[in-house]
Amino acid sequence: MLRALYSLLLYLALPLILLRLFWRGCKMREYWQRWHERFGFITVPHGCIWIHAVSVGEFQAAIPLIQQIKQRYPQHAILVTTMTVTGSQRVQQVFADKVYHVYLPYDIPDAVGRFLQRVQPKLLILMETELWFNLLYHCHQRHIPVILANARLSERSARGYQKIAPITRKILSYINHIAAQTSQDAQRFIHLGMNPEKIHIIGNLKFDATLPENIWIQAQQLRQSLGNARPIWIAASTHDEEEVQVLAAFAAITRQLPETLLILVPRHPERFNKVANLCEKSGYSIVKRSENALCHSATKIYLGDTMGELILLYAVSDVAFVGGSLVTVGGHNMLEAAAVGIPVIFGTHIFNFAEIGRNLLAIHAARQVENTTELAAAVVDYLTHPELRKQVGQRGLEFMQQNQGTLARLLHLIENEF
Repeated sequence: MLRALYSLLLYLALPLILLRLFWRGCKMREYWQRWHERFGFITVPHGCIWIHAVSVGEFQAAIPLIQQIKQRYPQHAILVTTMTVTGSQRVQQVFADKVYHVYLPYDIPDAVGRFLQRVQPKLLILMETELWFNLLYHCHQRHIPVILANARLSERSARGYQKIAPITRKILSYINHIAAQTSQDAQRFIHLGMNPEKIHIIGNLKFDATLPENIWIQAQQLRQSLGNARPIWIAASTHDEEEVQVLAAFAAITRQLPETLLILVPRHPERFNKVANLCEKSGYSIVKRSENALCHSATKIYLGDTMGELILLYAVSDVAFVGGSLVTVGGHNMLEAAAVGIPVIFGTHIFNFAEIGRNLLAIHAARQVENTTELAAAVVDYLTHPELRKQVGQRGLEFMQQNQGTLARLLHLIENEF
């Protein structure tokens, strides 16, 4: 009865869902393409290993896992699904034709059933927190094992799932294993009704991310084009209204350090042009990464308007501010900045990465700021004290190294399903 009601509501909402997809296509035309995939009309080999990552962040965490699965199970094709265009683009960028990619179907019974009939996967690995009622029900009915990998559940999300507790308990009953990031995540899943025997606390896959082999050569070359002698700070994965705060902080920074260059990387590509206009209206001379042009001394902002290059942009920077944290988004992955050995700064809204943030603060590998004044002060402090910057960055790098091993534990869990 619960699933029938859920499905009915989705069918009724479908015109609005399609209208939203059309509206997103007005900003990013790729959303107007491949609609048939969202209704399960796809062609891929039967018996594949299926990994679902909703967007870029989840896919980035899954890259080492996909690479290892390809090596360990060469007899199986790999299918990666995403829900966003940016996720799709990143899959193609990293793996090209070495994996299959389609969009995840909408969670309506006929689309999900059609999709599973055409794929007949050996195993489904869901990244982080993707709990789709019909998808998990139909996997359970077809005896397809499901692993929720790198699973996290913030207090905020847990409260939301608690409001629909009967549905949540039913959904969780269809999952074979939950590989939780932390004990807090595990306890929240248990509180929502998950069988404790099916929960494994294995850590965060993001600790096992590896840097590209030529990253430092590329970083050195890019740094030369930006200006070797200039102090550089990066504001990464920023959101609407957050860039305004970043630019206010930048104004304060340049009053003390006029040569400073800001690398600004908006989270969503459909906002690249909007942010570029904001910077220019604020009086800043900008160069776009997509133009592959040199920065001059008058250039104040280097706009990261390409996909898949965030690690490179972190590697050329002296200090990193990780966005989504001065606005109520919940923060983004701080470990990418820590992985290249630079100090990390973030705001107070980090509920999506609460434990990582607490741990970085505890070992003095990061700073938390409440407003633009504190952000500017933290950046200036790091930029004017190179030895402090080096020590803080080294602590973050060591923190990354000490917490690796999640991938091996997850692979062991996957082996048990074969």
